[in-house]
Amino acid sequence: MKRIFVLVSIFMLLQVASNAQNSQSLLWRISGKGMSKPSFLFGTIHLICPSDYLWTDKMKQSLDASDKVCFEMDLDDNKVMMSASEGFIDNSGKKLKEYFTPVQYEILKKFVKDSIGMDIILFQSMKPVALESVISMKATKCIDPVSYEETIMKTAKANNKEVLGLEDPSEQISVLDNAPADTVVKEIMDEIANFGKNKQEYNDMVNAYKAQQLLTLYGMITGSKGLGDNMDLYLDDRNKRWIEMMTGKMKNCTVFFAVGAGHLPGDNGVINLLRKAGYTVEPVL
Repeated sequence: MKRIFVLVSIFMLLQVASNAQNSQSLLWRISGKGMSKPSFLFGTIHLICPSDYLWTDKMKQSLDASDKVCFEMDLDDNKVMMSASEGFIDNSGKKLKEYFTPVQYEILKKFVKDSIGMDIILFQSMKPVALESVISMKATKCIDPVSYEETIMKTAKANNKEVLGLEDPSEQISVLDNAPADTVVKEIMDEIANFGKNKQEYNDMVNAYKAQQLLTLYGMITGSKGLGDNMDLYLDDRNKRWIEMMTGKMKNCTVFFAVGAGHLPGDNGVINLLRKAGYTVEPVL
């Protein structure tokens, strides 16, 4: 399941660094270093059932107090979203079917029809990782999951707040393209074979997210197959690039940064990197 952290973005919380290690919060206040106003950092889970949606008064107040909203990508820019979609198109000349053995493809075809309710033919021009993303997003326990990014953006637009992004879609796509196609194919078949187990794992993560149990989530992410060996690629390198972008955006106004919660903690997490850069980052409880 490792690419679910990038495909619907990374949502599992890691161990919080420094003196905030035991704090349980998804929302953080950024101040200091000559800032005229504080900004906020919120860790999202990108797909969650409506009944599990966590949104406290403090979260609402922080969003209301912000002048701008910033996601991993500018979700309000049609060109950005089109670029992200195009990144899933396979330009190698191969069709999806050609990546799988005949036996694998028949299993995949049946699964896509029975469990996703779609015809496999719709994915023939897409990279295998595009199909993996769809399978991963079906791990929720409900048929109508909601997105924190979508609901936050609707609120921002309703209140005429500018929507920003921290990176270009090509940066996320390059992370996904790093894995060889045969590795992605193996993961897809593993996802299908362990679909029930993965749904339960996702549900356990959602429960930990709602409770803001950082240490529990840390254990989950370190126990997740594959991600631990690629932490720099999926999290650390991107976090480091984001700091300069965040610094410029929040210099003279209050920004509500909403990114996958897995980006927040850890030695190379956004929280610790901001502190190293001279900012004060405190949990909003």
